[in-house]
Amino acid sequence: MSDLARHIDSLSRASVLCVGDVMLDRFIYGSVDRVSPEAPIPVLRIERETAMLGGAGNVAANVMALGAGCRFVSVVGEDAAGLELVRLVAKETGDGGGLVAEPGRQTTVKTRFIGGRQQLLRADAETIAAIGSEEEVMVAARTGLLTVGAVILSDYGKGVLTDALVAQLIQAAREAGLPVVVDPKGDDFGRYRGASVITPNRKELIQATGMPADSDAEVEAACRFLLETCSIDAVVATRSERGMSVVTRDGATHLPANAREVFDVSGAGDTVVATLTSALSVGVELTDAARLANLAAGIVVGKVGTAVVRAPELLSALHEQEWRSGEEKVDTLEQAVERAARWRARGKRVGFTNGCFDLLHPGHISLLNQAKAACDVLVVGLNSDASVKRLKGETRPVQTETARATVLASLACVDLVVIFGEDTPEELIRALRPDVLVKGADYTVATVVGAGFVQSYGGKVVLADLVDGQSTTNTIKRMQR
Repeated sequence: MSDLARHIDSLSRASVLCVGDVMLDRFIYGSVDRVSPEAPIPVLRIERETAMLGGAGNVAANVMALGAGCRFVSVVGEDAAGLELVRLVAKETGDGGGLVAEPGRQTTVKTRFIGGRQQLLRADAETIAAIGSEEEVMVAARTGLLTVGAVILSDYGKGVLTDALVAQLIQAAREAGLPVVVDPKGDDFGRYRGASVITPNRKELIQATGMPADSDAEVEAACRFLLETCSIDAVVATRSERGMSVVTRDGATHLPANAREVFDVSGAGDTVVATLTSALSVGVELTDAARLANLAAGIVVGKVGTAVVRAPELLSALHEQEWRSGEEKVDTLEQAVERAARWRARGKRVGFTNGCFDLLHPGHISLLNQAKAACDVLVVGLNSDASVKRLKGETRPVQTETARATVLASLACVDLVVIFGEDTPEELIRALRPDVLVKGADYTVATVVGAGFVQSYGGKVVLADLVDGQSTTNTIKRMQR
């Protein structure tokens, strides 16, 4: 498994403290059939309403979506919206006790009215004055510092992250040995002095430095200005379609954007800071953590509305990125089932074989050629790295699933590769329903996994001739000698 794939797996062990401005995002959906007789405005016939966590709450939701744990601390008013946020936070994180209710404060609510697919109006209700409950927030935050691996300060400029509170939070986190990642707001980043990482977008970077930020060199110069003037360890600047730049005192890395299609950039910054910090909390090096965050950003901008990214989506996107040259031949199970159905609709016989294919040798090539000769299109089921390790031992596989899939996809006799994580391809076979099932002649029809199922609907089982002396295990033994 590649390093990034291992890092994605490690996110389930991550735990993050997130402090910032929480908002209630309401969406009121309906249809517009007429214009009001009272004024030249559309009349929205309301059909449904939804509510979700917004602002820093969306950061917490993104952390949880990755499979990580999150202690979320913020301030709400003593009003109905505040109570609703407590319920939503408890539902999302399993703990709503980090929300401090402040008398006289109005909870921030953003209400969007949507007719069909068109947003007609957004109405905001909020208090943006500095909070008066800093001491209560610090108490809730210190409780979280005992159990997490990193801290996020998500600043939306609504008054929760006062200068004094930011300084206390950064000091407490650094004393606890925890990295602090800040999603900043405003033009004075000096208030985040001592933070481990800040994550401005291009517009925020220009606003805070007064410097241009178009080319890689300009972005790097602006980031270095922040490192020197604000005593920050690193800057991860998000640059929309130009990707992301990671700048430290030791160097700079510029990561290209991963988005294939962009539908909505709202909330992308929340996804970036959540993914970056979750990775840092389990010890992932900054540049690799930024690569994961960049990958997550590419996924979330392809979704409509404020959305989250889940760990399986990250893993799938990672494979897609690494297989880009052969992407038409490597698919998920769901996509493979759809493609198999299309092939059958065109009168094609779908064949299937499977294996680890760790070090591709003449025996594998013979099996694959014989399999393709027995059908029109050949789907190869490939054991995942974890599956190979369980079957072959701790020293296997020699090559990652990405490398093995890439090699298989380059063969003319292979039409599609699908990775499966189980010990056998039974589930994969039942989903694909191949017309022809092929295995090596070291099996009997009775011992081929899925043979009975394939034969039950009239499918054929083929045992391919073996090439003497060819096996990955023997190859590895010869290499060791």
